[in-house]
Amino acid sequence: MAPIKLYGMALSPNVIRAAAVLNEMGLDFEIVPVDLRTGAHKHPDFLALNPFGQIPALQDGDEVLYESRAINRYIATKYRSQGPDLVPTPSAKLETWLEVESHHFYPAVSPLVFQLLIKPMIGGAPDAAVVDKHAADLAKVLDVYEAHLAKGNKYLAGDTYTLADANHLSYLFLLTKTPKAELVASRPHVKAWWDDISVRPAWLKTVAAIPLPPSA
Repeated sequence: MAPIKLYGMALSPNVIRAAAVLNEMGLDFEIVPVDLRTGAHKHPDFLALNPFGQIPALQDGDEVLYESRAINRYIATKYRSQGPDLVPTPSAKLETWLEVESHHFYPAVSPLVFQLLIKPMIGGAPDAAVVDKHAADLAKVLDVYEAHLAKGNKYLAGDTYTLADANHLSYLFLLTKTPKAELVASRPHVKAWWDDISVRPAWLKTVAAIPLPPSA
C-alpha cells in the first residue's frame, strides 16, 4: 500500500492539525513540502490535488482530500480500529464542539497567531489593533470553554478525548508560544484541559516535527 502523503508546510497550523490526528491513529505518513512562499500551492501539480490552492491536501491510496477538518474526520473514521475512537457516535457534544472550534475558536485564534508568531517570522511586525481585537474575541470564546469544562467535562465531548479536542491542538500550541499565552493559563479549567491533551504521546511526536524558530 502506498504511504499516506500529507502535502503542505510543516509549520502550517492546518497541516499540524492533520498530522496530529495521523499520529494519534498510529499511521505512517510523509509530509510532502508545498512552499507557499514560492507559490507552489498554485502550481498545476498541486491544484490537481486541491483546486482551491490551499494546504493541506492528503493522498491516501486512490483517495485525495483537502480541508484539514475533513481530512481528520476521514482518518479518524477509516482507521478507527487502529487507534482511539475519536468520533464516537451519536455524540451531541462532539458534533457541537467540532463546530465551535471551526466557527468560534478558529476565527479568533488564527489571526492572533498570525500577527504574533507567523508575521514576525516573515519579517513583519504585529498590528497592535488587530492583536487587541482578536485577543478580546478569543477571551470571550475561551470564557465559554471555561464554563463548559467547569461543569465536569474533562474533555470537550465529555469524559473521552475526541476529534473535538484534537482539532484544537495546533492553534492552542502556537498560541502558547506568543505573549497572549495567558489567555489559556489564566483560565484554570482551560489550562487543565490543555495540560492534559498537550502531553499525549502522539501530540508530543507531532510537536517534535514542528520547525519553530529558537526564540518561539
